[in-house]
Amino acid sequence: MVTGGGTGIGKAIGLKLAQDGAKVAIASRNRAHLAAAHAEFSSLGLTNLTVRMDVTRKEDIQRGVAAIVGQWGAIQILVNNAGLSGLSLIDDPDDSRWYRILDTNLNGMYLVTKEVLKCMPNHSAGRVINISSVLGKFGVSGYTAYCTTKHGMIGFTRALALEVVDRGITVNTICPGWVDTEMATQGINETAVFQGISPEEFRAQAVAGVPIKRFLEASEVAELTCYLASDLAQGITGQAINICGGQTMV
Repeated sequence: MVTGGGTGIGKAIGLKLAQDGAKVAIASRNRAHLAAAHAEFSSLGLTNLTVRMDVTRKEDIQRGVAAIVGQWGAIQILVNNAGLSGLSLIDDPDDSRWYRILDTNLNGMYLVTKEVLKCMPNHSAGRVINISSVLGKFGVSGYTAYCTTKHGMIGFTRALALEVVDRGITVNTICPGWVDTEMATQGINETAVFQGISPEEFRAQAVAGVPIKRFLEASEVAELTCYLASDLAQGITGQAINICGGQTMV
């Protein structure tokens, strides 16, 4: 099951998991994204199930997980990818964006994981893989809500890994840097306005700050996710692994 699986990193992860032989349930609150993803998976002959789910709504999660379990019997791999980004300035009189980002990125991850763990088999290579960010390792001005949630995902991962270790389930976090997706473009445009420069100027600055001098592709994050989901990674748990072109060394 991949939350936020209709576009970007989530869709790339779902496609790679399916290509590696998994039955993939794509969860998203966006009907259009689900329809497009289903068409793409199906055109490639990949087994998939689409589930409309808002991860901030417990009843949506319960209904969606029940549908997947009813179809396939269990969920062995959970990828918590659904997330919101955006500026959340501390002097903004409107707190709504802060709450929306925290509710999706942290509460949503918690609620989905809690429900899925009820039906994840013990000692059957169960995997929980959370998609955080390098902003879980350092701060960026204006992004207090997003940075808070991405740091929080790492703490959640480390604690939960110990809680479920006796069930034979591993829990890890992936921390991507700049990835060439629609969310990255949104962030570039928004931050450029915040800094009073053009999107092209900010993107050039962003690329210059990456030692390998390019943004990552979503497929690269998908490859790492699939490795952590595989039997080869059974000894890795409680980790926050960077894939960032050298942006951070911590």
